Amino acid sequence: MKLEDRRQKQTTQETVISIASWKRKKFNQYLMLRLFDKLGLSGECEKIAQLFDEFSDYGTIAA
Repeated sequence: MKLEDRRQKQTTQETVISIASWKRKKFNQYLMLRLFDKLGLSGECEKIAQLFDEFSDYGTIAA
């Protein structure tokens, strides 16, 4: 989780992360992938990709 956070922030320095936020983000992504799959929507569509990025962080703690 820490390595993924560093890759996402594009840094090699240690940063403070919230485990609760990461759990929420991963759950949101999992839920959206299942929902989009059931609706037959492709993640490659630009609008879907924007929604995925926007709602992945829904409910996370800002650090």
